[in-house]
Amino acid sequence: MIEKLKQLVIEGGAIDEEQALALAQCSDKEALYEAAHEITRHFMGNKFDTCSIINAKSGNCSENCKWCAQSGHYSTKVTLYPLLPAGECVRHAVHNRKQGIGRFALVTSGKRLSDREVGEVTEIVGKIKEACDIKCCASLGLLGREQLRKLRESGVENYHCNIETAPSYFRTLCTTHTIEQKMETISMAREEGFRICSGGIIGMGETMEQRIEMALFLQKEKVHSIPLNLLQAIPGTPLGDIPKLSEEEFLVTIALFRFINPQAYLRFSGGRAQLSREAQQEALYIGVNAAIIGDLLTTIGSQVDDDKELFTAAGYSLTEETDWVG
Repeated sequence: MIEKLKQLVIEGGAIDEEQALALAQCSDKEALYEAAHEITRHFMGNKFDTCSIINAKSGNCSENCKWCAQSGHYSTKVTLYPLLPAGECVRHAVHNRKQGIGRFALVTSGKRLSDREVGEVTEIVGKIKEACDIKCCASLGLLGREQLRKLRESGVENYHCNIETAPSYFRTLCTTHTIEQKMETISMAREEGFRICSGGIIGMGETMEQRIEMALFLQKEKVHSIPLNLLQAIPGTPLGDIPKLSEEEFLVTIALFRFINPQAYLRFSGGRAQLSREAQQEALYIGVNAAIIGDLLTTIGSQVDDDKELFTAAGYSLTEETDWVG
């Protein structure tokens, strides 16, 4: 069955929910991983996309996302601060570019930025562009069309807005905004010329069926950059005591996402430090071909040189063009 479905995907077909669930339940995990690896290499070659982020505005978020340290609804130890000065953002962008990182994302807490804040971000982007040639991305919440247009005109190329989990499970985790609002933002961003980056968090109590639902949803929406976070339970949040996902379950999830999204960059994101080095190596073999490197939002990230060594040891090139379409 694994070989048959691998060939179906390689020949341009798509697997459905039932077939994906059958793959998840197969006993020969190594055969599943090998098939996903072959799909990755067939469609994506050995290209590897690197990006970095800066937590440009932190905490006091109005939204009640149960996983998030930055929600104002929960008592966490996250540091609170408004939008960072331009100089601080530029310094980080230049530093990351000197380390060979291809993209730099400004990420802010909150449902959306105000018009004034969006104006400040566009000024920051302009100064980054003057200082170095790093590609700029942004994750600024549920912006309106005019805000997105100004952001795009400033030089931001990619817009990030995670769907976080399966549409059927989202309401269990957040009630202050909806998947539909996220998709409206993504649709407008795409219409304004942005490439889209959208994924979610694995290990928030969802079932494997719901992970498959999420993967199929992203495939239907033609998302080609998919961050896959592994939940890092934050004390003080409603998910602070949730049991940690097994490494095997995470690896199977990577394989399924690759079968369903054969031409996407599957991106190591938050929570990767919880995995053993062996599990990270296996995930790279299976289909992870992008990563956020350096410090992350509210959790410890990774050392850039160590990461570059890890990725190249897995057979990836860090110097090829990795822009995607849509």
